[in-house]
Formats: sequence, structure tokens, C-alpha cells
Amino acid sequence: MKVIPLSIPDVLAIDRDIFEDSRGSFSELWRPDRYAAVGVAGPFMQDNFSRSKKGVLRGLHYQWPRSQGKLVSVLEGAVFDVAVDLRKGSPNYGAWVSEELSEQNGRQLWIPRGFAHGFVVLSESALFHYKVDAPYAREDEITIAWNDQDIGIAWPLHNPILGLKDAEAPSLSAIPTDRLPDFSPQ
Repeated sequence: MKVIPLSIPDVLAIDRDIFEDSRGSFSELWRPDRYAAVGVAGPFMQDNFSRSKKGVLRGLHYQWPRSQGKLVSVLEGAVFDVAVDLRKGSPNYGAWVSEELSEQNGRQLWIPRGFAHGFVVLSESALFHYKVDAPYAREDEITIAWNDQDIGIAWPLHNPILGLKDAEAPSLSAIPTDRLPDFSPQ
């Protein structure tokens, strides 16, 4: 396993070891001791799974005050995955990072609490796995516009397929500050 620090240091790209032979491949998605050694300790409370077709964009989502850290992986296909720092007072507030996650590269992304998350499917379809450190709380979920000009994410497509809540999401500047997490240095 190799950890790649990104331009926002709290978000980590993790390249899993993938063992391949004539039968196929094998890889660990989670092992507490190995992940804790690189700063992804859990405990994890819930595993989520989504299947999406090409061009589907899910996000930008986060929860507050009952926030979630997410370890995300693509089991089949490929996505452009994004994390946006929403922590008031953070030197990276409003900044974003992205990685391509795919079954081929085996890359995972650790998105700590205080970040919005979203992805768009690049392949014909994608199976996406989320390992989260807190349960989903519908009343705490907040969605931010995927195309918020102030954030300026360079999505690899311009007309994604959106669900209703993503299509109607407000910009980050319209979110009340009491609905944003505070930055606390690690």
C-alpha cells in the first residue's frame, strides 16, 4: 500500500496492492492495522455501495453536524472523484482535489470529516464503495452545487446526469455558516 499526499494534506490517495495472476486479481479494501498506520483509523460504522451509469454525477454531499469521514473505492469502472474543504478557518477552505479512481488503478481516497464529496462516472458504468466512520443522518445531509463557480471544479464533462437534489443544490456561499464545520488542525 502506498499513500500519496494531495495538495490538501488531510485528503489522502491510497494505492492498494493488487495481486494479479491468470485467475484474476486480489486486493484488500480495508485492514485496520495497515490503514491506522497511515492515518485512516476508523472505526467504520457503515458500508455503502452505488452503481451508476456513464455521465452520472453524485455530489457534492456532506453531513453536519454529524459528519462522516469516507474511504472510497471503485470496484468496477472508473470515476473522477472530488473532495472540497468546507472547514471554516482552514487554509484550504473552498479548495478541491480530485483523483481518478478505477478498478485498474486500485486507488482509494480518504476524505476526512469536514469535506464535501462528489464523483462523476467516466466508464460505461461504475460500482462505487464508501466506507464511512459515522452512520448516515438524512437530517444532517447538505448538498452543494456541483458546478459552483466559486469552487471551480474542473469536471471532465459539462452536462452530467443529475439527481433532483444535486440539480437544485445551492452554492457554497448560500450555506449558512452554522451548517459548516470548523477547522481544527490535526
